[in-house]
Amino acid sequence: MDTDKEDLTDKPLKGKSTNGLSRKEFMKNMGGAMLSGGMLASLPFSDAEAKETTSENNAGLITPNTPRVDRVAADPTDIPGPISRRTPKTHEVTLVAKEVVAEIEDGVQFKHMTWNGQVPGPMIRVRQGDTVNLTVKNLSENTTIHNVDFHAVYGTGGCAKATTVPPGKDAQVSFKATYPGAFIYHCAVPRLDMHISSGMYGMIVVEPPEGLPEVDHEFYFGQNEVYTDKEAGEKGVHNFHKPSMIAENPTYVLLNGAKNAITPNRYGALEVDREETARVFMVTGGPNLTSNFHPIGNVWTKAWREGAIHNDPETYLQTCKVAPGSCGVFQMDFPVPENIMLVDHALSRYAKKGMLGIIKVNGEEQPEIFDAS
Repeated sequence: MDTDKEDLTDKPLKGKSTNGLSRKEFMKNMGGAMLSGGMLASLPFSDAEAKETTSENNAGLITPNTPRVDRVAADPTDIPGPISRRTPKTHEVTLVAKEVVAEIEDGVQFKHMTWNGQVPGPMIRVRQGDTVNLTVKNLSENTTIHNVDFHAVYGTGGCAKATTVPPGKDAQVSFKATYPGAFIYHCAVPRLDMHISSGMYGMIVVEPPEGLPEVDHEFYFGQNEVYTDKEAGEKGVHNFHKPSMIAENPTYVLLNGAKNAITPNRYGALEVDREETARVFMVTGGPNLTSNFHPIGNVWTKAWREGAIHNDPETYLQTCKVAPGSCGVFQMDFPVPENIMLVDHALSRYAKKGMLGIIKVNGEEQPEIFDAS
């Protein structure tokens, strides 16, 4: 079996999670927060480490120690390439919980909770049968506990219990990717809905042994909704607003963590050439809204709903639901030059709340297919 280092940060991280905090002591420190589904019982903290966390009301607030960054929007092209090998491999993967302040749109500051400083978190790519040695690190300047639940994992909480750590600590766990597909990973602490809404989710792709069909491009997107205490577009600091989240009434619905992130007026559109093909990986963090993912001016030539890439694809689908906590894998053809708008077809989310990406198709006009003259 081969081994490679697939550390997603600058340096590999070492260390062990700490032990010693009883369930009763943890519940006291967390203000009696309910443990989601019972999967976080007997969490591995000491009393001193538990006191480093904040109350639920403060976790979404910007503090003087919260780093400011220019961008959290993940580059849709910055992903691992397709797998061509046919033998198992061991991967060393590091996910770092980073709480940062960045603008959702011009003048609107928000505290994002991220994996490795981006939304969605880094795409992890392995082959069925591979082993992942995972390190989860919670930076000391963070305000609350973090962990990660992988939907690609057999095991308690999908790694959540084993990776729960307070600020300044890290934990390790190993798992084998036994079934193929595209799966979400996300933070799963007691207030997991707030953490996911703030950006703490990503995707792991487990390729089947035969690999995936060849394409010219691959793009990676994530959708989540953000709930704030101000109106969309109002300048200043937007703090997280729990009542809006409970009511499922978001201020923003975002593609890759920012309003209209992947467009010419923000971080740039994606570009392809006519007659090329592209595979689109899509993960919906939610925590509440189902995406109605649609390419305006195009169609999903092939679609693997729920990320079920081991199955035969459906063909020529116009709009595909990607539920919170799930993924979709889609293929596109580009027969004519155009600007394709990637939207949630619950269209107020595009028109009013920021859910938009653009793919620019370059090439000569094809009037026999489309003639606007």
